[in-house]
Amino acid sequence: MRRPSLDHSRLDALSGGWRVEILDQTPSTNAALAARARSGEAAGLVITTEHQTAGRGRLDRGWVTPARSALTVSALLRPDPSIPVERWPWLPLMTGVAVASTLRKKGYAAGLKWPNDVLIEGRKVCGILIERIEVPDGAAAVIGFGLNTSLTREELPIETATSLELESGAPVDRTEMLVALLEELGAAYEIWGTDPAELARRYRELSVTVGEQVRAELPGGEVWEGVATEIDDFGRLVIETGEGTRVVGAGDVIHARLRPRS
Repeated sequence: MRRPSLDHSRLDALSGGWRVEILDQTPSTNAALAARARSGEAAGLVITTEHQTAGRGRLDRGWVTPARSALTVSALLRPDPSIPVERWPWLPLMTGVAVASTLRKKGYAAGLKWPNDVLIEGRKVCGILIERIEVPDGAAAVIGFGLNTSLTREELPIETATSLELESGAPVDRTEMLVALLEELGAAYEIWGTDPAELARRYRELSVTVGEQVRAELPGGEVWEGVATEIDDFGRLVIETGEGTRVVGAGDVIHARLRPRS
């Protein structure tokens, strides 16, 4: 399968303050960018790679994808210190809004599964991982996401995943897609900083979790099952269970209708 490399020239012309560096290969774009953040790199740096060999997701899950079969991207943000720390949990949700909005504009039926997966018709096409980096002049945020572009059914890491080419049946220009994603991410970040209520509205509009029967597996091992009824103002998932209302700030959430067949 022919998988073209990213086009440096088109990425060099990006607006919005983004500066894109393309690595041929790296274990993790998030780790590479976090090191740059600690060394004082200015906001707006984006590191992407043609082949990520030791990607890391939530709960330290790892994965490897074939070269040039995905967009593996990390972007450096340095939020204004005046923005309340309570708004930081919205950064992964903000990134989901940017990715899903981009895909919808390109004709994909994308939606957001809380807290940080982008789905197309119930299958995962993109995962998101945000890291807070403490530095002397204030905290920085490394915004990482991996979008499956041309993976075949045999190359997918899990049965419930998909790729853009599997969904559309047509080749995806990864450079064009990255340009669109960064433009949308910049716009979403502006809303995150100035109009959190609007960001929350957009997330809820894109959510495919609200209204679903879900199973929430919490980091401490507790499990709650019920109907997801809301995303609250802190970005947490509200679940109505048989024992009452539960609010989930972190954990794995499984949609009942999306559980793999045993």
